Amino acid sequence: MIRPSQKEDLPSLLSLAEDSGLFPKEQLDVLEGMLTSFFEVGEENEGFWLTDHDGNSVGVAFCEPELMTNETWNLRLIAVAPELQRSGRGAALLSHIEQLLFDRGGRLLIVDTSGTEDFESVREFYRRCGYAEESRIRDFFDDGDDKVTFTKRLDNAG
Repeated sequence: MIRPSQKEDLPSLLSLAEDSGLFPKEQLDVLEGMLTSFFEVGEENEGFWLTDHDGNSVGVAFCEPELMTNETWNLRLIAVAPELQRSGRGAALLSHIEQLLFDRGGRLLIVDTSGTEDFESVREFYRRCGYAEESRIRDFFDDGDDKVTFTKRLDNAG
């Protein structure tokens, strides 16, 4: 069941992000700060966290509007428990986000990911979900680690 994330989800979401292998240890502290801050602000948040909860948290996503744009959103994070990857849970979570944004009047969804070989399966996931590689900034995250940006128009969602 995909639902808005709740404060009680915090420990399991951090564990999920760590177990996914997509986030270096030092980024987990940043993630914890983002989640904590999100729950402190409450209703004033423009962005949203979603949890795929099946007795335990098995998926997480965070999406927020891009500043100074007309209904462009940025998917900052999406992760699924390793044992459930390639089972359709990530695609279902992404589809849920797209429909939610479409219903809110969202126009464009962007997502940034790494250009390393380790992330080829991640980039392929976005391609399979209908995203187009829009840009690549060489050596963005580190030497040899490009930032690859994918986009999808939301006017055809759902």
